[in-house]
Amino acid sequence: MHLRPPAFRSLFAFRFVLAFALAGASAGAAEPVLTPHRVAEIRAVTAVAPSPDGALLAYTVSVPRRPGDEEDGEPWAELWVLPAAGGTPRAYVAGKVNVSLVRWLPDGRELAFLAKRGDDKVRSLYLIPVGGGEARRGLAPAADIVDYSFAPDGKRVAFVAREAEDEAVRKLREKGFRAEVYEEDWRPQRVWVAGLREKPAPVALGVEGHVRAVRWSPVDDRLLVTVAPTPSVDHGMMQQRLRVIAADTGAVSARIENPGKLGAFAWSPDARRIAFISGEDRHDPSAGRLMVADAATGAFRPVLAPAWQGDAGDLAWLDAGTLVVLADEGVESYVGRVGADASGAVLERWVARTGGVASNLAVAGATLAWIAHTPAHPAELFTGSPGANPHRRTDSNPWLAGFSLARQEIVRHRARDGLELEGILVRPLHERAGQRHPLILAVHGGPEAHVGNGWVTSYSNPGQVAAARGFAVFYPNYRGSTGRGVAFSKLGQGDAAGKEFDDLVDAVDHLVAVGLVDAAKVGVTGGSYGGYATAWCSTRFSERFAAGVMMVGISNKISKVGTTDIPEEEFLVHARKRPWDDWNFLLERSPIRHTENARTPLLILHGKDDPRVNVGQSRELYRHLRMRGQAPVRLVLYPGEEHGNRKAAARLDYSLRLFQWFEHYLTGPGGAPPPHAIDHGLSASGRN
Repeated sequence: MHLRPPAFRSLFAFRFVLAFALAGASAGAAEPVLTPHRVAEIRAVTAVAPSPDGALLAYTVSVPRRPGDEEDGEPWAELWVLPAAGGTPRAYVAGKVNVSLVRWLPDGRELAFLAKRGDDKVRSLYLIPVGGGEARRGLAPAADIVDYSFAPDGKRVAFVAREAEDEAVRKLREKGFRAEVYEEDWRPQRVWVAGLREKPAPVALGVEGHVRAVRWSPVDDRLLVTVAPTPSVDHGMMQQRLRVIAADTGAVSARIENPGKLGAFAWSPDARRIAFISGEDRHDPSAGRLMVADAATGAFRPVLAPAWQGDAGDLAWLDAGTLVVLADEGVESYVGRVGADASGAVLERWVARTGGVASNLAVAGATLAWIAHTPAHPAELFTGSPGANPHRRTDSNPWLAGFSLARQEIVRHRARDGLELEGILVRPLHERAGQRHPLILAVHGGPEAHVGNGWVTSYSNPGQVAAARGFAVFYPNYRGSTGRGVAFSKLGQGDAAGKEFDDLVDAVDHLVAVGLVDAAKVGVTGGSYGGYATAWCSTRFSERFAAGVMMVGISNKISKVGTTDIPEEEFLVHARKRPWDDWNFLLERSPIRHTENARTPLLILHGKDDPRVNVGQSRELYRHLRMRGQAPVRLVLYPGEEHGNRKAAARLDYSLRLFQWFEHYLTGPGGAPPPHAIDHGLSASGRN
């Protein structure tokens, strides 16, 4: 957790690269291709923050733990800094650390971040000099800090945290009284103000509700906070609203009643306006509409034309009258520009190319930065300017340059009702003309999400690993996906597993029709709503799919509503009716209702502590299929994991099981399931 001298870090990096090169040379003629073990090593840039003058770029890198070599857990998160004008990146906080929410102090002399280090009992605020040196703890409240923002003079900080646990409750818990009163015994988060130099006790502001985020005005003593009625995830998704409050009293001066889900938000440089991204209305599945509000009154208006068939993913102020927007249109990204006074405007393509699928837009001075991933490389830091090609500034995985990757392309086709659809195809690495290949249909979750034309390989997304093993992989952006405007994202509402999942079959038919795919060797996988699609394809459409791998998926639409932590989100932006409005409809659209059709071998995987899709959804489907006895089925549960695996060992295990299942049933002998015990292939170094 201590800083290494730059020279030592450079020598360490050189030795690592040299060792890797020698290892590759000694491997003979074997072609280097991605495997689950190599995917488990991939690093990615996760956030970027330019200094106030734009001269430096601070960024965080996700570093996976090595299964078998390190204590199991989530990836480490390191802090790095590089000059915006060019130069060598420098590690500021590296190793076995977990850095988050990196921000600069207003004078640009220090960097701040959140971490739990040494004897910390909670996640605290740390400050580190830009010139070098050890980080010092700047603030250690009674509970984890979840967000923070500095006053313009840098002498105070506003932060969001829970109050300390009641001492009487803590003592009772230590004596064994650990009963939980569901959705009643929450401790809401509050916004506090504290000094950074002089340190009186932090003062909690009397803001009504559960505070989730805070931004200090760039020119005065006002705070912009987001507030939800309660700490529930549902309220956070559907009822999070913006409030302008006084930094000394918490008195509300303006209420911004955004009409739907809330995305990114920011003060204008003169603090007269607030830009934010919101759902168009409360039934909009995602926050993708750009809005500008008057900071004094809270009145707001949409900036872009309602018919725009794209989504705003992030925003930043270029100056007091101009916004830059990171936009998604279909499977591509670009940086757009628009005047803050505009209404019904067309977004100007200011930086037409971002180098891939982009996120995390940041502007300071003349520096424009973002994170992007490409078909050939995971997420890295990019900088750019109008009229110029983007410049990739980091290379977190230099070893990838020596690996063979399959061709990736955008595929467009029409659904049976004539709707144009698109998706991302990864072709088999050693594709042969005229030869048909097995296919893995990888269905995204949400469904308010989409797969862009970037890096599509992870522990749960087969991508390049499957392509190296002879599979084609297709990621369909079925109706209800984002990136194509509000109207397209609403096409699946009230019709769960209807036309939206017919689109999946139509995508397969297209790939069969063009001669790429063997119709008898089609597999399907996905997580969450993609897991629902997998369950549906493995039951209702079982005759079309030869294998399925389902993760944290839905199998019973009735019991799902009663066990999820987002029932209102489910109702408002998906179902559009309550279960009691039509019990039979929900049952008909549940995979368990169609298990009499099931002939598809199905591998089911689920985190045991999932609050979003209760683990009972997987247990129900497993039990129905086992009782029917018509198709092989296996259920794998991951203790301690929630809605997707976070820890290194569980991720590697998942990936190995996915490929074992698909190879057994799509290219192997089939029949009875493969052995349930997995060879995790951990050598002395933890790699294979």
